Amino acid sequence: MRAEQLEDLLAEVAAGRLAPAAALDRLRHLPFEDLGFARIDHHRALRQGHPEVVFCEGKTGEQVVAICARLAAMAGTFLGTRCTPEQAEAVSAAFPAVRHNPLARTIHLPVEGAPAPGPDAGAILVISAGTSDLPVAEEAAVVAEAFGHRVSRLVDVGVAGLHRLLAAGDQLREADVVIVVAGMEGALPSVVGGLVKAPVIAVPTSVGYGAAFGGLAALLGMLNSCAAGVTVVNIDNGFGAAAAASRICAP
Repeated sequence: MRAEQLEDLLAEVAAGRLAPAAALDRLRHLPFEDLGFARIDHHRALRQGHPEVVFCEGKTGEQVVAICARLAAMAGTFLGTRCTPEQAEAVSAAFPAVRHNPLARTIHLPVEGAPAPGPDAGAILVISAGTSDLPVAEEAAVVAEAFGHRVSRLVDVGVAGLHRLLAAGDQLREADVVIVVAGMEGALPSVVGGLVKAPVIAVPTSVGYGAAFGGLAALLGMLNSCAAGVTVVNIDNGFGAAAAASRICAP
């Protein structure tokens, strides 16, 4: 349940249009709802500003649909990450309005009638070093958009051709937060961190040849960045980067 939903509910009770018993019934599943295989945290939107996000990996299609259905009933929206095509097909059958992004591996049911992000929503720029990094970068972008921010993308601007990044100077300067996604040696966040005043969140990816060690080389390179203000999330964790960027942009 979102904060505005709870406020509307209390206003209905205060105005006498809704009986306290009916309001209590709506609040029955706060702070969580036990489905047997999952305990859904319906209180999270009140604590953190956004409902619980479904990590679809390892779940059956039926489990994902059931969790999404309860989130939609309580909050009017849901977001899932690491979603397989089969899971997305099952959710889409239950919720025709759901948005499936195969590249990002996300499913998102937007709040019906939600306005477009305003100028105060925070501008998040998601940069990918190479095309191979796009799945992780797109996950970050989709999550940031679902969280209500203005998101722009800058793709394939890795350090092998630095002029591509430098040509986007205006885009870099306009961002409130920059998410930089890179594999291989993971050098791009340090470069970006030396060019912008906005917070930089680095995301190492598992892209690269053998000595990349599945993203470990990029992770260590980013952790050892000499650029001030660069913070690092886990390997391939576009969701975590977007969540952190959203909190930075929160009013």
